[in-house]
Amino acid sequence: MIHRPRTCVVGAFLAASMLARPALADPIPKGWEAMNMKPVGYTDLDGRRGGFKMSIKHAADSRWYLYLGHLWDYGWSIVDVTDPKNPKYVKFIDGPKNTWDIQMTLHDNLMITALQQEPPDWGGDPAKPFADGVILWDITDPTNPKQLSQWKTGGTGTHRNSYPGGKYAYLSAGMPGYKGNILVILDVSDPANPKVAGEWARPNQKEGGAPTPTPFGFHGPANISPDGKIATMGYAPGIINLDISDIAEPKLIGDLTMTPPFISAGSQSEHTVLPLWKKQMLFANSEASAENCVDNALNYAVLIDNRNMTKPRLMSIFPLPVPPKDAPYTDFCDKGGRFGPHNTNQEIHLPDVEQPDKLIYLTYFNAGLQVYDIKDPYRPKITGWFIPPQPTKKVGYYPKTKLVNQTEDVLADTRGNIYITDKQWGVFILRYSGPDEPAPTAK
Repeated sequence: MIHRPRTCVVGAFLAASMLARPALADPIPKGWEAMNMKPVGYTDLDGRRGGFKMSIKHAADSRWYLYLGHLWDYGWSIVDVTDPKNPKYVKFIDGPKNTWDIQMTLHDNLMITALQQEPPDWGGDPAKPFADGVILWDITDPTNPKQLSQWKTGGTGTHRNSYPGGKYAYLSAGMPGYKGNILVILDVSDPANPKVAGEWARPNQKEGGAPTPTPFGFHGPANISPDGKIATMGYAPGIINLDISDIAEPKLIGDLTMTPPFISAGSQSEHTVLPLWKKQMLFANSEASAENCVDNALNYAVLIDNRNMTKPRLMSIFPLPVPPKDAPYTDFCDKGGRFGPHNTNQEIHLPDVEQPDKLIYLTYFNAGLQVYDIKDPYRPKITGWFIPPQPTKKVGYYPKTKLVNQTEDVLADTRGNIYITDKQWGVFILRYSGPDEPAPTAK
């Protein structure tokens, strides 16, 4: 049975409902496997399995709050993770029906949540209305977000967006007149009245224009350089650097084509880019979309030399995860569900998020969380992993084949805590103890 919101959304604004806080943390589910990692805490999200994208805030009250969207519920959850061994579920905020509101980003006291038409194979009804664009929230009171405005695309909405603070947010937006999502730069200096400041699209993305080679489009997010002049992102069919010194007229600097030979599905073929600005390198990966390793070409996770931004250069390909020795399957393709890369520790614009250095945290669907050591960028290697237990009861629409874990997102804070979400579980809070373990930097 699909777990959907327990209360209804009334009117154009979203209603927040306070739920009772449990006195003690939820027990850590048994049956997990790991190398150089261990779970220290867990929250079942008040029964709302299928947590998705996350962001975090170390608030003025000295408490740490995790914000996340859901695959199988319309709305957002807030969890107090001040004590990682005893996370406390705080609140669920209802979202609009028939709408994917699974993505979020924040900085300071402004949070931006995505609104997108929910695909039919995920439960959406194309004949029913949906909300689109983004909602801007004031999170000065971290447990009581206040809706400031909703900006609408007039199209299919937005997917994975980024807000590094300051004047602009960077959206992956389905806009009228375009095929696939494009980059929209939104001026949020007045969050009650956001407005478009710039756009960028691949040639031939205009409706009615020349045919557009497949795949195409912008999955998101865009990553902005510390000086605010460069945007780096996966934009199918390649990895691109954009000059955004003139926000109104972004210009292409360099483009590394990845698809072909790698191909997944649409903009997912170029899913994630994580810049390591000080090293002048990029981490990039596709998203596995087919279950049981069928239909798609091999998915990828790579390091890219970005010293010459006009000609990004492939440096290395990450090794594939290998099942535990006692696993009842010969490889992860035999395990069932999706196997392949998905998300990394992306919200690095936040002062409360661990900055990428020698480690890359990468969710791998049925292979859980994989930790890669990139101290030698030409020879990345797996130095840790965590695989959630085998679920016993299916929640939601996926996986379609075998019932297995499907780990989705990862976020690492500056205290050494690593958070992961999964289609069939709540949030696991982990600690890594392998080579090059980063020292906590939180004050």
